[in-house]
Amino acid sequence: MFQRYIGLMSGTSMDAVDAALVQIDAQGTPRLEAHHSLSFPPELRTRLLALSHTDNWQADELAGLDIAFSELSAKVVERLLEKVSIAAKDITAIASHGQTVRHKPNSIPAYTCQIGDPTRLALGTGIDVIYDFRRKDIAAGGQGAPLVPAFHKQVFARKNQSIAVINLGGIANVTWLGHNGNILGFDTGPANTLLDQWVQHNDSSKSFDENAQFARAGKLQPDLLKRLLQHPFFAKPAPKSTGREEFNLNWMQRQLTGHNISAADVQRTLTELTAISIKDALTTLPQQPDTAYFCGGGTRNPLLMERLTQLLAPIKCDTTASLGVDPQWVEAIAFAWLGWCYEHKKPGNQPEVTGASHPVVLGAKVLHQ
Repeated sequence: MFQRYIGLMSGTSMDAVDAALVQIDAQGTPRLEAHHSLSFPPELRTRLLALSHTDNWQADELAGLDIAFSELSAKVVERLLEKVSIAAKDITAIASHGQTVRHKPNSIPAYTCQIGDPTRLALGTGIDVIYDFRRKDIAAGGQGAPLVPAFHKQVFARKNQSIAVINLGGIANVTWLGHNGNILGFDTGPANTLLDQWVQHNDSSKSFDENAQFARAGKLQPDLLKRLLQHPFFAKPAPKSTGREEFNLNWMQRQLTGHNISAADVQRTLTELTAISIKDALTTLPQQPDTAYFCGGGTRNPLLMERLTQLLAPIKCDTTASLGVDPQWVEAIAFAWLGWCYEHKKPGNQPEVTGASHPVVLGAKVLHQ
């Protein structure tokens, strides 16, 4: 027997809400049944980006975005269920990550903030909602991120193999799964977030660098790359996590001040920054992985994947498709699984990854009734 969960995920790229309908059996083994994605309306995305870039939040704007994001989340759930002709009553719960608008695990006090009103989502869909996955880990002394390594261990761990699972989302993160069942994980730095922001800054009609055409038109600028790699995040030891608060367009433009570098050269150099920072991160692991499996939107960037394959050799590079999971849907499936963990009172964090003092059951729940 299995239960059905819907995992909702929207990352730092703020481009779409992904919904994964997942069957999960009694042992916690997930199987993707269907998926759907809805792009952010341009106005909503603009408002969310503005909120994430200011420290002076207006209560009315925050509350309005909280509602608007939950309505978009409800819409993607409805479209998904229509696609597969499954009734709301057949879904155990929606596991909603929400939209991160601030993540400051190293501030005093440490905090993280995700919006997307779960009460409206529950009432709007007729399905119980599990939400607020990050704050309990932070309350337990952790970073609140990354949270997907526990899922990676459940699904991707291979006996007598050392592997790395690397998510190329807005921010890149690595999960190392050792031969003996050991696990380690942390954010490595920017993946798509700077690449996408730079493209959008130079051409508002584009949301990303399709087929890396923009980057391929440029040349790597070693001096710029050196300046970018001096960001203090890269030298921090794990556990660590990051976000738009540290890697954003304003930071990028400060690195360009006084330097005449073409936009295409910047894009090419940002691609190298992602690849080099991942390579450097893997050298800190307790054991070199035999294979690195990639997932996330960055797997569709051919230049980035080429550079990773070249830089990581002799480590074999592949995608999670080889392990039976579509690389574009790993995170949404992961949050569906974290919802299952909540329902079954199983810890969803990995203290070895986040730095929390102990394992905790992640999330809170709103009933639809």
